[in-house]
Amino acid sequence: MAERAEHIAAFIAAAGWGDSTLAPLAGDASFRRYVRLAAPRGTALLMDAPPPQEDVRPFLAVARLLRGMALSAPRILAEDIAAGLLLLEDFGDDTYSRLLSRGAAEEPLYRLAVDVLIALNRRFARESAAFLPPYDEARLLAEAALLVDWYLPAIAGAPTDPALRAGYLELWRALLPLARAVPETLVLRDYHVDNLMRLPGRDGIAACGLLDFQDAVLGPLSYDLVSLLEDARRDVPSGLAEAMYERFLAAFPALDRAAFARSYALLGAQRNCKIIGIFTRLCARDAKPAYLAHIPRVWRLLEQDLREPALAPLAEWLDRHIPQAARRIPEPGLSQ
Repeated sequence: MAERAEHIAAFIAAAGWGDSTLAPLAGDASFRRYVRLAAPRGTALLMDAPPPQEDVRPFLAVARLLRGMALSAPRILAEDIAAGLLLLEDFGDDTYSRLLSRGAAEEPLYRLAVDVLIALNRRFARESAAFLPPYDEARLLAEAALLVDWYLPAIAGAPTDPALRAGYLELWRALLPLARAVPETLVLRDYHVDNLMRLPGRDGIAACGLLDFQDAVLGPLSYDLVSLLEDARRDVPSGLAEAMYERFLAAFPALDRAAFARSYALLGAQRNCKIIGIFTRLCARDAKPAYLAHIPRVWRLLEQDLREPALAPLAEWLDRHIPQAARRIPEPGLSQ
């Protein structure tokens, strides 16, 4: 611990910020931590992403890709890849979450976020992103499995039967082709209000700062819109969600609207199954029970996705194995 602190101090000094004061920022659900550096000339952010748990290379690659599309990812001020240290442009404290909690109008913020997605998809050139991993069947199945690997054991009090798990994943294999019936693009994956910022002094889409995009993949066009409008941590009014969905589709008139709607619902369901599992795992494995409070909302979102007729087989499986009465918050302390 002391050795890493010394390395960080040397990194900060070598970057020209040795005269700064350091203020740790609130953590998230990962091993990364952030520290604000304040010096007479301004501020910067230190990302401390210790290997082997974290790898800063995907963040660097995606940040440069986004900035190449004239989108507001943080500038990289200094880097030590081997040590997992980055010095970043400081976007300040005005995340969408904080702005909304202070009473900011929702519609302009969501409109800006949707316009960023529109610009990203118009400007994205696949040949510039050969480094992106595909959002393939294996990855999507592994995420969907979190529901039966963590949540189902937590509410049932016993490990999930392997045959039951296999049947669940076979059902997903049959459904996943619907997700890919839309164009592929850069998918940021965690595109929601906690990771978006309103940047003062910038116009147009540049006014939206982007954070936490290191897990980006090449995947379906519909995914990030689902991430934004089916937010696990806050209720997005249905009228606003519908208007933003239509705003996005209006920008791509050549899209097959029915295929997009099926892809959107399927990826919403997949994402919500994943999130229910992740929030349970954060409590059971990582002693972070605060996320459990969001599980009822995520179940509501999942049930909304299941109204899509193509997802009837998944709806039937869930009704049989996790009926309404079982869709509760797991008790802290229960695990696999």
